[in-house]
Amino acid sequence: QVQLVESGGGVVQTGESLTLSCTTSGFASDYFAIGWARQAPGKEREGIACISGRIRGKEDSHYVDSVKGRFNISREFGKNTVYLQMNSLKLEDTAVYYCATDKWTECTWIPNMEFWGKGTPVTVSS
Repeated sequence: QVQLVESGGGVVQTGESLTLSCTTSGFASDYFAIGWARQAPGKEREGIACISGRIRGKEDSHYVDSVKGRFNISREFGKNTVYLQMNSLKLEDTAVYYCATDKWTECTWIPNMEFWGKGTPVTVSS
């Protein structure tokens, strides 16, 4: 049974950092793409970062423009955990953050991924 559990959300001030974790079970997540998405109040869920499955020791990462240069997605190989390090947080980063997968090696359109966690809330205050 594929499961994803997010953790690490909280309340921070603008400019601060926060690291989210996505712990997976039920599949060998090191070899599959894991995406992070967020949903702000009143807005649609948007994919923001994705890390591909590891092939021949390598993996790719992708970011939406609004977080590029501020957020970093990484994987702790062998621990079934993917992280989203968020730096220089802005008010507009306030949202519920989700991790997801569709058990493909390459990153695909995150909102269409099949398996989702329940999310962890992040609030950025001034």
